[in-house]
Amino acid sequence: MIALLVISCIVTARGFTPTPTTTHAPEPTPTTTALNSASSATPDTKAAWGTFIDGEDADTTSLPQFTIPKTELLRRAAEILSPEVGIGTKDGGACLSPDFEFVAAVVGPIGREEYLSALGSFNLEDGFDIIPNFYGMSVDPMQPNRVWFFNRVTATHTGTFMGAEPSGKEIVSPPQVHHLDFDEDGKVREYGFYTADRRQGNTGGLGGAFGFMWAVGKPLPIPECQPYKKSFRFRMLSFVGGFLQKLQKKED
Repeated sequence: MIALLVISCIVTARGFTPTPTTTHAPEPTPTTTALNSASSATPDTKAAWGTFIDGEDADTTSLPQFTIPKTELLRRAAEILSPEVGIGTKDGGACLSPDFEFVAAVVGPIGREEYLSALGSFNLEDGFDIIPNFYGMSVDPMQPNRVWFFNRVTATHTGTFMGAEPSGKEIVSPPQVHHLDFDEDGKVREYGFYTADRRQGNTGGLGGAFGFMWAVGKPLPIPECQPYKKSFRFRMLSFVGGFLQKLQKKED
């Protein structure tokens, strides 16, 4: 199971290339209009934008610093995701620090050797044509050795996978948030990812290999490989809470 999830993360990280920009400017939206006009906003609006600690006019002198500059760290993260490196799959793990750990929502942390040994046991690409669709790369201003980024994996079921014959099904994973932590030598100390919005996509809200399993009807028989379901205790707590609210309204 660990190998399945680890490999799925790595496969979706291969072949990273920045999404090309459009040749024409998009129509302005309320959000982009607000962003573009922030510098000329009213004092109240400026105060609201001031809550962003990495804003254009924010004072970052009190924030923690890292030995690798922000622009270089972003370049290094893109390199780690490139086809030539593939988060350790193409360079024999040279990009990984000795104390590297992989961690996801329900798997890990696992160490460097276990991570690397999992690479030869499973290949998600044999069953799917995968497009990782990365975007939104940024450096965490409060943990400046960490790079965050998102992706929305799309795939086509083109080969046999866990006994499921190729169906041509289009698979859309929910958006996932990833992170890469670097040491001072530019090696990856930690890699992980988590589902950001389980209501999107057609994988039951599941990310990584678990989502692929669910999409083709081959989920593992464990709760972690199933779509989220409220526990009996939580359902009962919600029922009692709703019932008490109705009683309160009647009394009012």
